[in-house]
Amino acid sequence: MTAEKIDFSLFGNYTEQNVPDGTIYRPCDNDCCFELHGVTIGIGFHWQRQENQRFHGALQIIQRATSQTAINILDIEDYLESVISSEMAATSSLELLKTHAIISRSWAVNAINSKSCSQPSTADISQSRIMRFYERDAHQDFDVCADDHCQRYQGLSRIVSDLVHQAVSQTRGLVLTSDGQLVDARFYKCCGGATELFENVWANRHHPYLIAQRDFTDRKLPDLTDEQTARQWIMSAPQAFCNTHDRQVLKQVLNNYDQETPDFYRWRVEYSQDELSKIVHHKSGIDFGKIVDLRPIRRGQSGRLIELQIVGTKRSLCVGKELEIRKWLSASHLYSSAFIVERDENNGFILIGAGWGHGVGLCQIGAAMMAQNGYDHKEILQHYFPDTTIEQLNN
Repeated sequence: MTAEKIDFSLFGNYTEQNVPDGTIYRPCDNDCCFELHGVTIGIGFHWQRQENQRFHGALQIIQRATSQTAINILDIEDYLESVISSEMAATSSLELLKTHAIISRSWAVNAINSKSCSQPSTADISQSRIMRFYERDAHQDFDVCADDHCQRYQGLSRIVSDLVHQAVSQTRGLVLTSDGQLVDARFYKCCGGATELFENVWANRHHPYLIAQRDFTDRKLPDLTDEQTARQWIMSAPQAFCNTHDRQVLKQVLNNYDQETPDFYRWRVEYSQDELSKIVHHKSGIDFGKIVDLRPIRRGQSGRLIELQIVGTKRSLCVGKELEIRKWLSASHLYSSAFIVERDENNGFILIGAGWGHGVGLCQIGAAMMAQNGYDHKEILQHYFPDTTIEQLNN
């Protein structure tokens, strides 16, 4: 958390240690906790809001000339208890929580080892084309941040279940590997029935375990890079693990603010021409004039748009990759870039889409339904990260 001024409260006995650029407050026992006031979560997304959040571990305050930064220092296993309760709900099934404990631990260790997290990385910019992906560059002062572009970490307020303690304890130190190397364990809310290749979303680097497949027992996908086939797929509702309206399972998987999004598998967004033109101008910083067309140029294997041409009365431009498309076409973020474009009688735009998130790796709603249907965490991990191995992390 970074702000001009940070308000916090300490509960219990702490020692105060002056360090370069600030202060560290260290707890004297395990019952101590601290509260940060006005923490912003969901930054830039449609569920953005502020909360007061409590945390175990030490609190470091870094003093800058015009701002302060609060950092929580704690053991990775304690961190994971909050992460899997923040990313999912603590009332999820044990097998789902164990699944997420392993991939969240794998992701966090990877990030710590490389001091990395999401920041923009430009792939290609020209007068007619902007291709930008958001890879993981180093944070300056800490290992990982606490919001959606790393992993959600929302402190003690999300730890409400003995199952969470069991999941972390029973998987303690376990990570996912491929050929002896830590897996780049990506995840998101809902794949919409098809997962995507890593290289279509981030850098042009292939990971054999991050594949495009149908989210079902039969993993074979139609050719969703073909525009007509992608249209048919998105306009239908193919059977998939994540194709569910089971509110009881969704309540177990999704925190309260995630449940404010009613449609995960298929969704629909409508804009007037003026509304879309203003959004694109504001989000891109480019004056297209009135938007007259959105033309799919290239789709990934899941049907997600990798490159989209925006045609305006003043200029035209191709934009990608998937997250940049989602950013430009919404006041916050579109749920995914797996969408088709239709027009209404008033020259407005209708986006009909599939899934919520980038689609690479584990589909959280699909994994929840697999657990509900009796799959254990090993089977779930093999489905979303094929040909990987669960190993004990070497200290």
